[in-house]
Amino acid sequence: MTASTVKVRPLVAPVRRGRTSDSGAGGDQVERPFISSAMLAVMMVIASEMMLFSGLIGTFLVYRMSAAFWPPPSMPRLPIAVTWVNTFVLLSSAITMTLALRAVHRSRQRLTRRYLLATLALGVTFLTVQGSEWVRLVAHGLKLSSGMYGGTFYLLIGCHGAHVTAGVIWLACVVWFAMSGRYNARNAHAIELCAVYWYFVCAVWPLLFGLVYLM
Repeated sequence: MTASTVKVRPLVAPVRRGRTSDSGAGGDQVERPFISSAMLAVMMVIASEMMLFSGLIGTFLVYRMSAAFWPPPSMPRLPIAVTWVNTFVLLSSAITMTLALRAVHRSRQRLTRRYLLATLALGVTFLTVQGSEWVRLVAHGLKLSSGMYGGTFYLLIGCHGAHVTAGVIWLACVVWFAMSGRYNARNAHAIELCAVYWYFVCAVWPLLFGLVYLM
């Protein structure tokens, strides 16, 4: 066999759908990819963000382990109790997102809108509580310029907050289109993409909470 006769098949799988307008002219089998280009792009973005957070967490741990006192005696303590509640709020949004996915896969548009709105509301609540706590911490002297303690705190938590903000904006767009009845069992890809990203920001937070607030 020569190199010119080698045939390379794409990463697709045959899917039998019956004889519909989507079928090929010569039969009822069509080919679709295991993963869409959009989903692959989202996964690549998440992989790059995981490397970003890994670097930030590594930097934090280096300074945390080398410090004689953490937090420094002159710095205010972080609001652990409120952040526990806020953690519950964010993790609850992952549940409502899962319920929204389940509803849209069953073409239950009213439930889909309801759970998407709940997810959006929980995300906004998380950001609002976190923002109010930041205002209080700044008022008590914890600033970005407050040495490595303040710098690493705002860098790590602020980076996550920026990702949650991006997720909330994405969610708001999804909710907007859901209100017009765009999504159903045959057209749920946009919600699935948003859900993957939202699961990512929800999964990162418990790790940051444990390291920055509890460690």
